[in-house]
Amino acid sequence: MVVVPRKQRSKDKITDRKSLAAILSGLRASGKVVVLTNGVFDLLHVGHTRCLEDARSRGDLLVVAVNGDKSAAALKGKGHPVVDEDERMEVLAALSFVDYVTSFEEATADALLEQLKPTLYAKGTDYTLKTLPEKDTLKALDIKAVFVGDKKGHSTSKLIQKIQKLKKK
Repeated sequence: MVVVPRKQRSKDKITDRKSLAAILSGLRASGKVVVLTNGVFDLLHVGHTRCLEDARSRGDLLVVAVNGDKSAAALKGKGHPVVDEDERMEVLAALSFVDYVTSFEEATADALLEQLKPTLYAKGTDYTLKTLPEKDTLKALDIKAVFVGDKKGHSTSKLIQKIQKLKKK
């Protein structure tokens, strides 16, 4: 009988922050470049995948932190997120270029950066170093910011508006 190892399932990539911090510590100690990005990732679209693929190309591992449902609602407004936190995390974990997925409820990623200590912090091109809420934390922890993806031209809000227009026809 031949035993074939099971492929990693997407849910295996989803972990809590405390466990992830320990995993990343070991990976960084072995010389791996860890890239962290974060966002709501509601209704995943091509702008998201372009940013994530670009972020992954900057290092050895890509960690995606998803705003929890309460955090997403506070950021995006009533009726958001459309897709709940667990499902958004599972969809992201299914992407081959995403290595780990976790979540957070804070308004900014400062505590996340302090806990996970990535090598690089990736954000979309709609940000600059001046507009990045976490810029002071990045400087204090000596984490380099990188701006990834193409010019912001896609958004979940635009997708929702398009769907609403189609419903009215």
